[in-house]
Amino acid sequence: MKKVILIIAILFGVHFSNAQNLYFPPTTGNTWDTINPSSLNWCQERIDNLYNYLDNTNSKAFILLKDGKIVLEKYFGTFTQDSLHVWNSAGKTLTGFAVGIAQKQGFLNINDTTSQYLGQGWTSLLPQKEEKITILNQLTMTSGMNDAANADCTDPNCLTYLADAGTRWAYHNGPYTLLDTVIESATGQNLNAFINSRIKAPTGMTGFFYQFGYNNVFISKPRSMARFGLLMLAEGNWNGTAVLDDPTYFYNMTHPSQSLNPSYGYLTWLNGQSSYMVPQTQIQFTGSPMPNANPSVYCALGKNGQMINVDPSQNLVFIRMGESDGNSLVTTQYNDTIWQKINQLVCTNDVTEISANEFRIYPNPSSEYVTIESKLDIEKIELFNPDGKLVTVDFKDNKIVVSSLKKGIYWIKIQTQKSTQTFPLSVQ
Repeated sequence: MKKVILIIAILFGVHFSNAQNLYFPPTTGNTWDTINPSSLNWCQERIDNLYNYLDNTNSKAFILLKDGKIVLEKYFGTFTQDSLHVWNSAGKTLTGFAVGIAQKQGFLNINDTTSQYLGQGWTSLLPQKEEKITILNQLTMTSGMNDAANADCTDPNCLTYLADAGTRWAYHNGPYTLLDTVIESATGQNLNAFINSRIKAPTGMTGFFYQFGYNNVFISKPRSMARFGLLMLAEGNWNGTAVLDDPTYFYNMTHPSQSLNPSYGYLTWLNGQSSYMVPQTQIQFTGSPMPNANPSVYCALGKNGQMINVDPSQNLVFIRMGESDGNSLVTTQYNDTIWQKINQLVCTNDVTEISANEFRIYPNPSSEYVTIESKLDIEKIELFNPDGKLVTVDFKDNKIVVSSLKKGIYWIKIQTQKSTQTFPLSVQ
């Protein structure tokens, strides 16, 4: 099974550890190395178009990292680098990360029953049904409890039976929020104290969880949100310090955690899967939630468009803070539009120079055909659709015909004697 996972990871250009290729800002002070967008051949006019879109959709802050360094950083209105803002449900991923640390340090096991930490009667379920609920069910939104009434409520009378644990996926805040009490019961520390010592201290993050009604919401400055995104990109390692020293947990956190909603890991949203579900509905949507993003992207998403996006194939992270963008609790469509505009930042549309001129891929975007030129002998070319599935195409006379393909971001995998590399292709 491990060999299969490794093959899949190589196939899609996913690296189990990017940390050695990344820059990490100092844990104290405000120093953070930057990359000039022009060095990536990003056009200022298109950057301005992205900023205008963000401004017109009530954004407060936007930061984009490449290899850990800041490429884009923009604040809107009166919001500044030192302003605080809520993460809303993007903080779920931070909690999921903390649970992984607690398990690694021996405080709990995610297969333990939740009753072991909250006591019997933490729900209104019959004892035999309550005992079926585990920490894993809380991490994966599969508690089976009714989310239709007050989904935020954590009182036992609000937590009622609808299905056996593990048989139904539903975005339910109540069981998630009670993970805070699980951590406190298991470690003897409240969530803020635990995160302060295990996550914030080694990474230089600031911020805190604050209770709003039943919800416990994380609040921080934008760069602290970006630091957590960088920590996720580095798979839990911060500049040589293993903050989450558990590759198996991190892998499971950022890959499908169950078959009911394959686009959900451990309190983390996943791209590139065959189907997805969204909060407040049981509809199963076919395809990938963000067709304009790399299939390997995973996200922390919160109400009103709070976002942490991680693209391990390109060593990219971007965060967005702001007010309502007019979408739902989890803003996958809004997120996808931002990815679309990021994909359009390159100044030249008709020719893409890649990897020190080893390859030329053009035109890109394309609606008819794509030409691939290389100084090296190309041994094999494969094309993957926005859902990460292999597409059958003919490669003849250095051309791939794409006119029959649906619009979206595809991925070209090129194999030579020297290397195997994967590049985005926009089909329009």
